[in-house]
Amino acid sequence: MTTPSFDMAKLPNWLTYGRIAAIPLIMLLLLADHPALRWIALIVYIAAAVTDFFDGYLARKYGTVSPIGRMLDPIADKLLVGALLLVFCFDGSFGVWDLIPATVILLREIFVSGLREFMGTEKIVVPVSKLAKYKTTVQLVALGILIAEPLVLGMREVSDILLWAAAVLTAITGWQYWAGVTAHLEADE
Repeated sequence: MTTPSFDMAKLPNWLTYGRIAAIPLIMLLLLADHPALRWIALIVYIAAAVTDFFDGYLARKYGTVSPIGRMLDPIADKLLVGALLLVFCFDGSFGVWDLIPATVILLREIFVSGLREFMGTEKIVVPVSKLAKYKTTVQLVALGILIAEPLVLGMREVSDILLWAAAVLTAITGWQYWAGVTAHLEADE
């Protein structure tokens, strides 16, 4: 009788699947509007956000980068960020001015996804820049602080600064993707 072994090659994708699966749970816990459930939401969120680093790191370390992983990892990030932005709009966590960076973030993510889809049909790969990775990190940290904000005094200013910083980085990286795409398209003319 053989003992089933754990396939390290599949771990990065399972981490990504876990990040996606955590999204509805985090949303429900936040919308329940109870401090204890918000703490649980924060813990689940932190675990989900940390998988964003480890899925790519492990895939590269073990040489198991897969097409599904390359496709799902950025989608998982966008789903997590977008879902939380919607929850914060719905539950009153966002004030009117917070809608500006939230809108910039959502529009950029949709725009870049469309660009990537188009470029894929043209068989052109636009690589993820280091700044885009930093952008995702700042977005994830800002959203984590927004979750913690009602639980820890003095977090409002920090979350505001990080949300706006994330929006600025988001706009810059969106522009960089656009410039990269247009350079490819103009070179083909």
